[in-house]
Amino acid sequence: MEITLKSKRVTVIGMGRSAMGAVRLLLREGARPFVSDHQDTPALLDYRGDLEHLGVPYEVGGHTARALDEADVLVLSPGVPADAPPFAAVRARGVPVLGELELAARFCHARILAVTGTNGKTTTTELLYALLRACGHTVALAGNNATPLSAAVLESPAPEFMVLEVSSYQLETSDTFRPWIGAVLNVTSDHLARHGTMTQYAAIKNKLFARQGAGDAAVLNADDPLTAAMRVPSGVRRRLFSIERTVEEGLWTDGAVICDGTTVVARREDTPLRGCHNLSNVLAALAMARAGGFEWERCLEGLRGFRGVEHRIEYVAEADGVAFYNDSKSTNVDSLRVALESFTQPLVLIAGGRGKAGSDYASLLPLLRAHVRYVVALGEEAPLLLAAWNNDVPMETASAMPNAVELAMRAAEPGDVVLLSPGCASFDLYNNFEERGTHFKECVSAVEIGSHKKEQEAKPPAPLQGARGGDVHDPGVPLRSTPGYFRTPLRG
Repeated sequence: MEITLKSKRVTVIGMGRSAMGAVRLLLREGARPFVSDHQDTPALLDYRGDLEHLGVPYEVGGHTARALDEADVLVLSPGVPADAPPFAAVRARGVPVLGELELAARFCHARILAVTGTNGKTTTTELLYALLRACGHTVALAGNNATPLSAAVLESPAPEFMVLEVSSYQLETSDTFRPWIGAVLNVTSDHLARHGTMTQYAAIKNKLFARQGAGDAAVLNADDPLTAAMRVPSGVRRRLFSIERTVEEGLWTDGAVICDGTTVVARREDTPLRGCHNLSNVLAALAMARAGGFEWERCLEGLRGFRGVEHRIEYVAEADGVAFYNDSKSTNVDSLRVALESFTQPLVLIAGGRGKAGSDYASLLPLLRAHVRYVVALGEEAPLLLAAWNNDVPMETASAMPNAVELAMRAAEPGDVVLLSPGCASFDLYNNFEERGTHFKECVSAVEIGSHKKEQEAKPPAPLQGARGGDVHDPGVPLRSTPGYFRTPLRG
């Protein structure tokens, strides 16, 4: 349901990527946007420059009467709590208070396929996007990622389909938002400082289906109790997925084949992704594709060609029989758990960062004992990790990422995996998990290449005797296995 914005005074709260998308959409609709942010930091400089270029007034360092009392409509960025007293007072006066996603959805003319859940949203949406493209459709990927929905709806011509990653923060302020196909992947302990209880957190996730009706579909994880118990409106098709049991109305797997009810529709080897959690994500995306009636064989072609998402158990490199994986997106205990379960090789784990309230690190001890040879603890949470694990697993503390990578390399043996899976947020040392993962990959590359360079400088080159006989070195083949020699190139 579109909203009339022409000549309306619309205050956008927050100054970031979502806010800038909302501003551009408001300008297109003839509104008079004003942006207000309670912070005044260097991180806002680029956004301030963009607003000045667009001729949009703004304020920083607090919300004034101009921002709140004179607004005809209030638009909140996802990180802004909707129940904060200043905004609740605005709503009490009868002023519409919308989230950026809710605002943009009212101008979206594509069919929406939306995914939410504590973990797995990005992988599932990226895969679903790939499946629809493999079917030959025009599709955009937006939401709780690099492209706000408000920016995506400005695309011309509009795509046939919009694949959305949706966060609980965005669902808090949803009202008329109605996805054609929606999926909830799981609900585990996270964001409780914002949502209070697991019951309330699950209720917010359940809002994804609140406005669905006849012709829509809801896809739910049968293996997650909070998700499986969610209600959907009358007339909405309810589809399940499971990696643990047979389901009659949906997709399930016995480990070798993937079935829809009693019909085999794919095989486990059709997916290149590692780990049971990724198998669950694959089933969710496939269940959404089947609910939408997309061409199945072309969907499977898209699945076979999918190579995963950066910073999510991402292969980085291999050196001297040791593989390196970047799982910087692991920002909570549950993400770390699924990463540990994804490998059969012995692990040297780099973990730590800024911990989240209620994190139960001791619950991971059985997995650590079974899978982890050595732990390198990093960041603010390192002392708590040591307290929880030090009696069961060899550990040491690193001063920073370069030191952590060096210590992990020293501890690893051929056949091991060095895994960055922090289980914590990144904000003690980095701006975001992407920056952390990128730095890890740079450290792996720098230390390995540096070690190889030093060794090569210390040794004379191998003789090339050619026609006179003796050994001739083919530059395309390594002379020997040396520390720092990459058998496979860096990816990502």
